[in-house]
Amino acid sequence: MGRSAKPNQPGASRQRRRVVPLEPVPAGRMRSVFVLLCLGLVGLMGRMAWLQVFQASELEGRARSVQTQRTKPLGTRRPIVDRTGRLVALDEERYRLWLHPRYFNLPGDAPTLIRPSADVAARLAPLLTLTEGEILKRIGDRPSGIKLMEGLDPETASRIRSAGISGVDLESYPYRVYPQGDLFANVVGFLNQDREPQAGLEQSRHDELQRHEQARSLRRGADGTPLPDNLDAGVFFGDDLRLQLTLDARLQAVAAKALSAQIKTWKAKKGVAIVMDVTNGELLALASLPTYDPNSYWSFPAGRFREWSVQDLYEPGSTFKPINLALALQENAIQTTGRVQDSGSVTIGGWPINNHDRRANGLIDFPTVLQVSSNVGMVQAMRNLPSSTYWDWLSRLGLDARPDTDLPGAVAGQLKTKEQFTTQPIEPATASFGQGFSLTPLKLVQLHALLANGGRLVSPHITRGLRAGDALAPPGSRQGKPLLKPEVTRTVMSWMESVVEKGSGKGVRTPGYRIGGKTGTAQKALNGVYVPGALICSFVATLPVDDPRYVVLVVVDEPQGDNAYGSTVALPVAKSIIDGLLVIEKIPPSTALTSASEQPG
Repeated sequence: MGRSAKPNQPGASRQRRRVVPLEPVPAGRMRSVFVLLCLGLVGLMGRMAWLQVFQASELEGRARSVQTQRTKPLGTRRPIVDRTGRLVALDEERYRLWLHPRYFNLPGDAPTLIRPSADVAARLAPLLTLTEGEILKRIGDRPSGIKLMEGLDPETASRIRSAGISGVDLESYPYRVYPQGDLFANVVGFLNQDREPQAGLEQSRHDELQRHEQARSLRRGADGTPLPDNLDAGVFFGDDLRLQLTLDARLQAVAAKALSAQIKTWKAKKGVAIVMDVTNGELLALASLPTYDPNSYWSFPAGRFREWSVQDLYEPGSTFKPINLALALQENAIQTTGRVQDSGSVTIGGWPINNHDRRANGLIDFPTVLQVSSNVGMVQAMRNLPSSTYWDWLSRLGLDARPDTDLPGAVAGQLKTKEQFTTQPIEPATASFGQGFSLTPLKLVQLHALLANGGRLVSPHITRGLRAGDALAPPGSRQGKPLLKPEVTRTVMSWMESVVEKGSGKGVRTPGYRIGGKTGTAQKALNGVYVPGALICSFVATLPVDDPRYVVLVVVDEPQGDNAYGSTVALPVAKSIIDGLLVIEKIPPSTALTSASEQPG
């Protein structure tokens, strides 16, 4: 008989456990999950396609902007040199010194050690022109971005780098330097602290002096490594062009020194000395005083930044008489052997005109008219030239037009209207001895070059253009618009030579050289009214007369003293310049004089 299992026995428990079968998953649910997974995969693939196909350019641009560093041009400028290659202006590298106290530590410190500002100040002070106290005062309690100094030269910057102080940063930038100081300030000008041109050639030739620089783009990899691609063509190209002047630093220094001495001696207001090559219009010297140092322009009044020899008008006085005689000869109003009666005074239209010394010279020829600087003789000579023709010639010479020149700021002269000139007899009379109209010293030099070069009106200029490397441009060729007959100019040049040999220009005589000249002492006019006691003393010279090449003009404004004349104030300056010119340009003695000196006597 079998045993029945007891309830507490394990077998009984297993017999009572029921196995519940799993219900099968509905097919619709499986399909839904599958569809969802497929849709997600399709969406992911679509998103990838969208990013790679439609947004690829935009995303690549964003990546490039993060990976690429773009540097702006520094704005460097080309150098300026004189006719022999001497540097007149150039860009040098300078540095700004920045401090970031939050990162201060000295060589050998632990990377986490932040040094007190006093320690860094003590290390920097011997390298700078500042004391420790001044450095600490500028640092204050600011943690970063402190501009301590600027204008540091490369040597000082190198010593600061060698100190190895963390938290000290040097930023380089170009700085304009003028090695010749005040010698060329009147024509070159300067840049201000923002490197903006303020005067002279720096301003008028700004576009030519700017180097052609391009912004540089440099790509970097994920680890910061520079990648040598994506560089624009020519980005590392740098030109070596220089702007070459026609001026000669040696002759400029001679002119400035002699002019400065006379201005000081005669307590004059200002002065200018100009030397021109009459064959092509190149200026070898253009010195005007008072001047300034462009390296420290902020220390000088703004009135000195303008070049008055091309911007201020004055009445040339007797230095214009040779030009008037040339016009009269050109029109056959006078003859080379003619004479005029000088009675010492003459009345024109109710106005008295006198010689400067009120002396009558009698019947004199035209060389003597220039030698004694006779105002009355000039009035008598120019009376034979119709006033209408006279005015036409003055206008044809460009007295009322701006001269064709590269000198910045050049202005036109002032000439009475043709109606005034032809209807008022006093106008051509005063014009005959250089008064009643006004011009600039530059214009007067141009007109005397016209007499010296055979009647061609050349354009005065001070630049020869841009040259590469150490190459220098040769002198310009003969040029100019013909206006006067060569035989007319040769006659007037011989008359001017007689002024140096026998007249008021004796002080400029130089053994072995034929020199022509003319002194001038004119009243100074201000707003159409002559200033009592104010004079403008001048002297113009041409050399050598046998083959004219150079014109030298000196003008001194308002010299003080009872004996102030062109022969005493301006002529000595011209003499010093001529002596220097003969040596610098290696001008040989005049042929006729050399031959005469070799003859047995």
